[in-house]
Amino acid sequence: MDEEPERAKRWEGGYERTWEVLKEDESGSLKATVEEILYQSKRKRVIESHGQVRLGMMRHLYVVIDCSRTMEDQDLKPNRLTSTLKLMEAFVDEYFDQNPISQVGIITTKNKRAEKLTDLAGNPKKHIAALKKAVDMACVGEPSLYNSLNLAVQTLKHMPGHTSREILIILSSLTTCDPANIYDLIKTLKSLKVRVSVIGLSAEVRVCTMLTRETGGSYHVILDESHFRELLMLHVKPPPASSSSECSLIRMGFPQHTIASLSDQNAKPSFSMSHLDSSGGPGLSLGGFFCPQCHSKYTELPVECKVCGLTLVSAPHLARSFHHLFPLEAFTETPVEEPQGDRYRHNYFMTSTLLSLQVFTCPSCRSVFCMECDLFIHDSLHCCPCCIHSQSAP
Repeated sequence: MDEEPERAKRWEGGYERTWEVLKEDESGSLKATVEEILYQSKRKRVIESHGQVRLGMMRHLYVVIDCSRTMEDQDLKPNRLTSTLKLMEAFVDEYFDQNPISQVGIITTKNKRAEKLTDLAGNPKKHIAALKKAVDMACVGEPSLYNSLNLAVQTLKHMPGHTSREILIILSSLTTCDPANIYDLIKTLKSLKVRVSVIGLSAEVRVCTMLTRETGGSYHVILDESHFRELLMLHVKPPPASSSSECSLIRMGFPQHTIASLSDQNAKPSFSMSHLDSSGGPGLSLGGFFCPQCHSKYTELPVECKVCGLTLVSAPHLARSFHHLFPLEAFTETPVEEPQGDRYRHNYFMTSTLLSLQVFTCPSCRSVFCMECDLFIHDSLHCCPCCIHSQSAP
């Protein structure tokens, strides 16, 4: 306990009159104050960006989901397990949208054991299907942090040095049943440069604080379901790469989807290498993505070739990952007191009238956007549409 740095607890600080943040307007309504709080929370995501910081673009992330008996609690509706799995489906979808050349695996822990729900893979459909089936899972016993971390690190330690090794733990229980000293495992995780983050569903646990602090991860405890979703989405963006991570050239293949002609008598239908992992999906087919190095066949990209180990991606996948390195500059916030001229009366992106009291101006093309468009541009588009339009215009 003596080694832990001094940090003031909430109850040790000054008495906070949190209710004084809410102020009534002239009509006695609290709506304006609530909208201001929501606005500041949304705007915070745009301002806090890793501008000009080297990021871990190729990520290998294991998500550990606590499936102990505490996941049956109903403080999240209908219960913690169902709510967590639903939010995880949205997280996996958004994760692969923003990190198409990365991989995710899912581990569940209950009854003092840890089991892999899915292996590390770059196919979101596989993970989402597994999460939907897990809704009927029985929640029993206690979780085991040691077994979960040990199971994840057995795979992550073999990942190349230029990739980002991460573990995200969604922990509901306040206890953990470990077969060995977890502090020794924390030292191993630190030496292997595995970043561990924790999202707590109940309260802060000291062992998790130690775990995240030593490995460079983050630790948060949720307030409600919307806050839970917000904390999950914080892990969509690639984390800053460590200064000791390797820098090396990565061989990649960019196969084109080819389909053999039905008139070609020499064309023979074949199975995809993806069928080695699952019995479902389409059977024999004439088309697919063929590895340019060993000519193995795959039904979808991105994927790592099982024969020669070459990373197979498409050009759009690489482009979508590239924008994290050069994030779009934050737009300038300007109050609209007396709108004058078309520039302040019109929202270029939505082709609608600006009704809010705050507008956001692109520093390059000086186009004006509302708050929702500003968030959409920075979170999804990652480029100003007016700047692109002016560059493409003759």
